[in-house]
Amino acid sequence: MTSSSTSASASTSASASASASTATDYLWFDERFPDLAQAYCFTLVHNLPPSAVLDRLGGRAEPSRTGAAAIVEAAYGLLERTDSARQFIAMTTLGSWTLLIEPNGFLGVTEERALPASAGTRWVSHFLNINGVSSFLWAEDTTNRLTFEPGVPDYRWGTTPDELLEAMHHSGFQFWSEVSETATDLSAPAAFALAEHLTGVRLTPGLLQETTFICGSAEIR
Repeated sequence: MTSSSTSASASTSASASASASTATDYLWFDERFPDLAQAYCFTLVHNLPPSAVLDRLGGRAEPSRTGAAAIVEAAYGLLERTDSARQFIAMTTLGSWTLLIEPNGFLGVTEERALPASAGTRWVSHFLNINGVSSFLWAEDTTNRLTFEPGVPDYRWGTTPDELLEAMHHSGFQFWSEVSETATDLSAPAAFALAEHLTGVRLTPGLLQETTFICGSAEIR
C-alpha cells in the first residue's frame, strides 16, 4: 500500500478541471470502437504541439489518417512491416492539449520514454492490451506523480500516490473493500474519466470517428 502524499503546488494541482465524468460516460468506447478498445494507449500532453511531442519520442512523420478504423489499420500494418520495431502514433490538438493514440501501443506509459518527454509539461496516459494488462501514468516535468494498474487501484506509486484518491473513487475505479468479486470491471472507462479530471479534455465518439489525425511513428526500444 502507498504512503500518504503531500499537497501539490497550485501550478501542478491535480484539480485541473471541474470534471464530474465517471466510467459510465465512457462506456461508448468499447461499444463503438471494439478494434481499438482491445489494445490501446491514450496520452494527453499539455502545451506541446504534435510535432514537438513526436520529436521528444524520437519519432518521424507518417501519412495522416482519418478516423479510428484507419489508424488501427495503419498501426497494425506498420507493426507487421517493421517486425514490431516501430509504433504508430495518431495525434491531434484539443485546445492546449495534444492527444496521442497508439493502437496496440504502450510508449505513453513507458516511464523511460514518457518521463523525459514530459519535461516542462503535464503528461497523462493510460494503456490496456489484449491480455488485460493495464497502466495509468500521471507525470509532471519528468516526475512520476502517480502510476497504478487500473484494475488494481489499491496499489499505487509515484511522488503523490494518494492525491487523486477522491477523484479515483468518483471516476469508478473499484477498490477491493468496496465491490464484490462479481462486479462489472469498469477500470478501462474509469481511466478515461480520470484522465479527463486531470486535463479537462473530454473525448467523444465523434472525435475518434471524424478527426483527421497527424500521424507519426517511433522506434520501440
